[in-house]
Amino acid sequence: MDIGLIGLGKMGGNMRQRLRDGGHTVVGYDMNPDVSDVKSLAELVEKLPSPKVVWVMVPAGDPTRETIKKLGDLLGKGDLVVDGGNSRWTDDQKNAEMLGELGVGFVDCGVSGGVWGLQNGYALMCGGSDENVAKVQPAFDTLKPEGTSGFVHAGKAPGAGHFSKMVHNGIEYAIMQSYAEGWELLEAVDFVENVPAIFDSWREGTVIRSWLLDLLCAAIKDDAHLDKIKGYADDSGEGRWTVEAAIEHAVPMNAIAASLFARFASRQDDSPAMKAIAAMRNQFGGHAVHPEK
Repeated sequence: MDIGLIGLGKMGGNMRQRLRDGGHTVVGYDMNPDVSDVKSLAELVEKLPSPKVVWVMVPAGDPTRETIKKLGDLLGKGDLVVDGGNSRWTDDQKNAEMLGELGVGFVDCGVSGGVWGLQNGYALMCGGSDENVAKVQPAFDTLKPEGTSGFVHAGKAPGAGHFSKMVHNGIEYAIMQSYAEGWELLEAVDFVENVPAIFDSWREGTVIRSWLLDLLCAAIKDDAHLDKIKGYADDSGEGRWTVEAAIEHAVPMNAIAASLFARFASRQDDSPAMKAIAAMRNQFGGHAVHPEK
């Protein structure tokens, strides 16, 4: 199939290559002219045959909203926009309504696979009508991993794909936090001698083996005590949205919420909350406090 791809960063660029390797014709646009096939969105749209399919892979929020709005002005009835970024599902509902008024279809697609997707394929979770999903299915089939898993039409309502990807990322937060806490405990005791080897031994035959464990093993193989890394972890938004959705639907989500708050704690050089706890412990029990240096 012919497809336009907007955003040729680490994921978008690799997706373009995987699609081309699969026999598709891809016209890519990026603000970086060194990787872009065309000079503008208008030129990208002009080069595509009708009905046109344009896949957006730009940062979530305003960059995606503005790009989709511009595409609404450039595309025509029967054309289709796919949002494959990490957009919030509520944005999908608004974008689908806006494009629908112009006769342009919309599919939201959560994409997971990172920089390894070119080689291994991407897990894809999409939302949209059967008709619109069918228009993109050849691209989905090429991008997904080999085998029967890796692609799901999560629901016909706009946002179903990104909501599914949001929950996926919330689970990812909690799994990473568990591995990290286990690593810290093993590092803290003086009678365990080879923490990297312990984690590596868990990669086969255990119930906690996973790709994330493989990645952690690779990291601590190169830097056993992670001395080269500052204990600061960003969050890209999905964890917050997952917890907010859990509150809205009264779903208990203890592990994922705790892992999100741990990300916030990592950004504090000195936790104000811990100061208050230290002060209270000193007041009720006379426990020692550590003065500021």
